[in-house]
Amino acid sequence: MDSTKKRGIRSLFGDRAFYKTVIAVMLPIVIQNGVTNLVNLLDNVMVGQLSTESMSGVSIVNQFVLIFYLAIFGGMSGPGIYTAQFHGKGDEEGERKSFLFKIYIALAAAVSGIVLFSIFGENFISLFLHDGSQTGDLELTMQEGLKYLKISMIGFIPYALSNAFAATLRETGKTVLPMISGIAAVGTNFALNIVLIFGYLGFPAMGVEGAAIATVISRFVELIILVIGTIKHKADNAFIRNLRGSFRIGKKLASQMLIKSIPLLTNEILWSLAIVMRNQTYSTRGLDVVGAQNIASTLGNLFNVVYLSVGTAVAILIGNLLGASEIEKAKDHSKKLIAFSVICAAVTGVFMAISAPFFPNLYQTSDEIRELATYMLFVQACFIPIDAICNSAYFTLRSGGRIFWTIVADSGFMWTVATPLAMILAYGTDISIWILFPICYGTAVLKATLSLTLLKVVPWARSIVGKKEQSPDQVTEDTDAAHPDEQTQ
Repeated sequence: MDSTKKRGIRSLFGDRAFYKTVIAVMLPIVIQNGVTNLVNLLDNVMVGQLSTESMSGVSIVNQFVLIFYLAIFGGMSGPGIYTAQFHGKGDEEGERKSFLFKIYIALAAAVSGIVLFSIFGENFISLFLHDGSQTGDLELTMQEGLKYLKISMIGFIPYALSNAFAATLRETGKTVLPMISGIAAVGTNFALNIVLIFGYLGFPAMGVEGAAIATVISRFVELIILVIGTIKHKADNAFIRNLRGSFRIGKKLASQMLIKSIPLLTNEILWSLAIVMRNQTYSTRGLDVVGAQNIASTLGNLFNVVYLSVGTAVAILIGNLLGASEIEKAKDHSKKLIAFSVICAAVTGVFMAISAPFFPNLYQTSDEIRELATYMLFVQACFIPIDAICNSAYFTLRSGGRIFWTIVADSGFMWTVATPLAMILAYGTDISIWILFPICYGTAVLKATLSLTLLKVVPWARSIVGKKEQSPDQVTEDTDAAHPDEQTQ
């Protein structure tokens, strides 16, 4: 290997100080998300003890609820770009106003989600109910799904507000409180699930309704801890200080954040819809596939936590560097973070593959579903490093406010390549799920290639919050003038 290649490889790895910083940011996020997904896994197993119909009904609903969750994430992402850069710049007023913007988006999204699911919930669930399985009652699956959905919607508002607080805390380097609130919430959810699903301590056995009630209560627990903890330590949280003085954001800053937020919110909705549509194409092969996909995605979510947390670290660390106008350092750290994410994903992928034959046995379901779930887990384990590249590239492009290219690499790819391919194969051929699943999942290779190409050709590394002396409402478009291609986005 020549010296140029050696230098190129060495540039992908940081020193001890670099990894110490990355781990300090991501470790609380890994712990929080790891505990959350572990408890979700246990919850899923508990619901899976009821029946295949209960498991499938809850799984279908959660796929649509995921759209709401990702819409919240997208809505927070626009002002989140500003929060991270304002924090790197040391602009406390900017942090405060970007936080207020998140609160308004959270409330609007929560109310919209409740209205939408109240009207169309039954229609959404019916999209996944197809004949063709050897096991499963479609009507009972519908009933179980509707029971779960009607109660779950109560938790939309506390969930949205919790995200506004947690996102702002993370973007300003405070990752411990969100971790504590998340652990408390999932602990509450887990304990109440045991009591309410199966009927302990004098409570009736409520099945899927008990699972939904436990989730709603845990959402309120999380919000209460976040609000109290943030206010109690307001000396360290600039965004909460003097908040009562003004609920105005300012037209210029509000419009700039809105310009970033709406496309990102739309992107997350479109991306999650694409995932739902892809999973819906799988369901054309029968209710067995819905059950197997639920099992595989539940364990997959647990192992995905590590690389997803690295993605969050990318948003925080790169955003702070760009806000401080340390452009070259941001570029250098971006490459190292992507490499670190891939390595973490490869390691977790090995453990996921090892777990694949054993995990489905925890469910009270058919042998056919367990066998298919094991196969899906193996496929997912093979592609985790590829998913890690896509995730890190997404947050890198987003950190510099390159919204158009973020959408191109994310939902744009899903709707122009991945989803059409899945629909053509599902509805235009009779190939089995054993072939359909890996082909559709394998499109991640093309997505990763596109993402890395965009990082090379798009000038993403830039500050969007102006110079140090500027106030939030005086954020100019000087940076846009420096990159004319942004005007077309």
